[in-house]
Amino acid sequence: MSNFPELKNDLFLKALRGEQVTRPPVWMMRQAGRYLPEYRELQAKYSFFERCETPELATEITIQPIDRLGVDAAILFSDILVMAQALDFHVTIEKGEGPIIHNPIQTEADAFKVSKPDVADRLNYVMQAVTMIRTELNGRVPLIGFAGSPWTIFCYLVEGHGSKDFAKAKAFCFSYPKAAAHVLSVIADATADYLNAQIIAGAQAVQVFDSWGGLLSPNDFSVLSYPYMKQIVDQVKGAPVILFAKGAWYAMEEMATSGASALGLDWCTTPEFARKATHNAITLQGNFDPTHLLKPIPELKLEVHDMIRRFGVQRYIVNLGHGIIPGIPVPHAQAFVEAVKEYSE
Repeated sequence: MSNFPELKNDLFLKALRGEQVTRPPVWMMRQAGRYLPEYRELQAKYSFFERCETPELATEITIQPIDRLGVDAAILFSDILVMAQALDFHVTIEKGEGPIIHNPIQTEADAFKVSKPDVADRLNYVMQAVTMIRTELNGRVPLIGFAGSPWTIFCYLVEGHGSKDFAKAKAFCFSYPKAAAHVLSVIADATADYLNAQIIAGAQAVQVFDSWGGLLSPNDFSVLSYPYMKQIVDQVKGAPVILFAKGAWYAMEEMATSGASALGLDWCTTPEFARKATHNAITLQGNFDPTHLLKPIPELKLEVHDMIRRFGVQRYIVNLGHGIIPGIPVPHAQAFVEAVKEYSE
């Protein structure tokens, strides 16, 4: 890992470590994506999994927003469902339908058949991409690796596709708690292996996305999601971990004690509530509503400045409350980043 070029902009890593910074760092979830015309050109030529599985394409896509927006961190271009593939589930992305799992878990016996793979081998193309991206970045900004949370991956494995409520996945947990716990624990161990492999390959921080955590009640979250994210945090070595559980604002205090370096926040909580709930003891990341990027640029910039003022400059990473949406004009995404760089207390 020491063969990589020296890091020129370490603002993001400083914020994760809780060190003093002159301004907060900024990056955006899904910053490598469909709002960029250069991404859409590649989208027209290659299927989704071709883009994920070809290290050269993943590298190009990851670096596009660094060139275009000047963000303070790059995030690996990949997908959370590569973990489902590593676990021997057949996944396709259908246009207009999203991901489909063609052999979902339907019975208790199916669940107990799920076993931990050699993730570094099965997902070797991801590690190749991480090393290639880190080299190509040439020390400009740090590289973030990522994975889905066990609960979020489990939802897809049982439901077989996206859902508004993942009722089938929940019902499975209530009907077969031991089988569900088995699958969740296997996913957690495999995910820790996966993130450790990304770190060895060159990722300088990693983020766990619990996209569907907010669909759980506080009690269910503390049984079905949090313990398995904690299992990952306990096993990941060599780089800071960010936990992002969309919609699970009620679990912030518990997640702040997980050993993670930062918590990502969606836009449904205030900076004041988040600081109080986490006892100002952890770096927070977020939480600009992605649709607010559509506001007139002067208004957008004022809102960003207000958000930074309320969170405070220290122990804070500016980000969106979820991924950037496809229809955002590039100048508005650029204005979001500029606003952070222009901020002064």
